[in-house]
Amino acid sequence: MTTATSRRRSRSGKSHPRSGKSHARSGGSHARKAAGTPAKRPARWSKRVMERSDALDLEPGVFTKASPRAIALSLKRSAESSGRRKSEPYRSAMSMLSFHINRAGKSLTPERRRVLDKAKQELRSVFGRS
Repeated sequence: MTTATSRRRSRSGKSHPRSGKSHARSGGSHARKAAGTPAKRPARWSKRVMERSDALDLEPGVFTKASPRAIALSLKRSAESSGRRKSEPYRSAMSMLSFHINRAGKSLTPERRRVLDKAKQELRSVFGRS
């Protein structure tokens, strides 16, 4: 029998001292570091995608080019020559460009964002999809 003062227990047998809630989800997987201890940087999964993705074999520095047309032409070359892509060249190239823009997020300067957005337009153009 349960009483009004009994607590609900999680599978691990631990319960929260006041509310009866389990500790299972309270702390997450990140333990706190002591003050002054440098935090370990998380693995950059997005960097691995850019380097080892089956979508494309990218030319080095493709997203650092100054010209939107140069970016688009490089992506087109990469998409058409890549034997690892799984979809049509246009789709693979546009996916990689969008992935780069989305993962860079707030770290992109407004000028760089404009160049990459124009590269999307150029990519449509060089693939004849205006």
